Amino acid sequence: MHQHTITSALTVLLATAPTAWAGMYTKKSPVLQVDAKSFDRLINRSNYTSIVEFYAPWCGHCQNLKPAYEKAATNLEGLAKVAAVDCDESANKQLCASMGIKGFPTLKIVRPGKKAGGRPVVEDYNGGRTAGAIVEAVAAQINNHVARVTDKDLEGVLAKDGPKALLFTDKGTTSALLRSIAIDYLGVIHVAQIRNKEAAAVARFGIEKFPTLVLVPGDGQEPVVYQGEMKKADMVKFLSQVGEPNPDPAPVKAKGDKSKAEKPKTEKSKAETAEKPKKQAEEKPEAAEDKTETSDEPSPPPTATPEIIAIPIASSRQDVAEKCLQPKSHTCILALVPDSETDDSKKVVESLSRLNTKYIQAERKLFPFIAVPDGVEGLSVIRNKLETTNPVELVAINARRNWWRKYEGEFGAASVEAWVDVIRMGEGTKMKLPKGIVEVAEEPKKQETPETPEVTEEPEVSEKPEAPEVSEEPVEEKSETEKEPEAKEATEEHDEL
Repeated sequence: MHQHTITSALTVLLATAPTAWAGMYTKKSPVLQVDAKSFDRLINRSNYTSIVEFYAPWCGHCQNLKPAYEKAATNLEGLAKVAAVDCDESANKQLCASMGIKGFPTLKIVRPGKKAGGRPVVEDYNGGRTAGAIVEAVAAQINNHVARVTDKDLEGVLAKDGPKALLFTDKGTTSALLRSIAIDYLGVIHVAQIRNKEAAAVARFGIEKFPTLVLVPGDGQEPVVYQGEMKKADMVKFLSQVGEPNPDPAPVKAKGDKSKAEKPKTEKSKAETAEKPKKQAEEKPEAAEDKTETSDEPSPPPTATPEIIAIPIASSRQDVAEKCLQPKSHTCILALVPDSETDDSKKVVESLSRLNTKYIQAERKLFPFIAVPDGVEGLSVIRNKLETTNPVELVAINARRNWWRKYEGEFGAASVEAWVDVIRMGEGTKMKLPKGIVEVAEEPKKQETPETPEVTEEPEVSEKPEAPEVSEEPVEEKSETEKEPEAKEATEEHDEL
């Protein structure tokens, strides 16, 4: 009797063991299961941003992450991909090794490159292991193909060929939902966002509430106002009346179709290809001459043609305090670096310098970028108060709004720029700035200089004209630390526009 029950129990255990160790995520899980064969097709060549968990079924931390990861997958459905790779499977071990996986779980965010068909941008996810933190980080990395349209731009946008989808909104940021729709219809429908303050555009389409989605079919057809809820599936169904969304990933046959379409131009293409070697042969000697000139004079080239405008490196506390640590200071980006150069410190300074150059050449105003070496006297308080532990840290500080934010990930130019864009748009969670970082020397001065109580009232009145300063960073100034709970809720659901 006992032998029979023991045998039955062993049979049950052996029957369930393969499924228990085969992988943590079942077919019913919202998490997309990817292996070495499908990784390139489903992740690398996807139109969408993905977060991928590299795990082992026996890993306790992986098991602990599972509920939050599945919740994040549910919240990001239709917006981004939440995938997982079982590195314990022998067929996946080479893939995991090529991705630099050394421990479990390791999470990486993969998003499409700027060029179609180019290499995706991959970076480590080092944020919180909660559903909210994962959703927020992934949503911030969704590429933005939504055009921002003003009254001045409207006629030009409407004159373009093809249908247009115009979202009228009272928000300054572009939601993950609208960005994902723009990805769905990239090259099919022009997706744009118009603020409620654009009075002419609002009046032209008779908009009475926000948000309101308007479809302009084109070809002389009347605009159609969307009457449903701001949900992805319903909105896609509405827009599909003028065009089908892009398949993901794009079918491989598309390349073959293009080559067939180009066949009638073979004679021209042959002539062009015949001329290309000649042109290249003529251009190559010039390039070689340039190289020989630079090799003869090694020092002049960097100074003679300064393509990159380097960010300032603080040599005293005053260098940072003037722009970033005053009570009225706006957002600053600080790169906290060791005194001796490392690979990471060099990389972060170069990335910020490239971004700095981009905005200066475009004559656009952005936050101050400053590199802060550890040895600068009086600035160690920033590291101590923010409790930064890594040798190289990238932080954003806003003394006026009393918040700060820490960068997580590798210091490549594309990743850093995406992070700065999130801050510029006022998105993402911010932490309260600890006391002791912002200088408070101005307060005693205001109390000491006036000799009578009447004079002390004047500075209070004079603070009212400070409102125009908000216009310097109209979008970014919207997010205050006291509004963080609302921001988190929005990122959790991702249905708000």
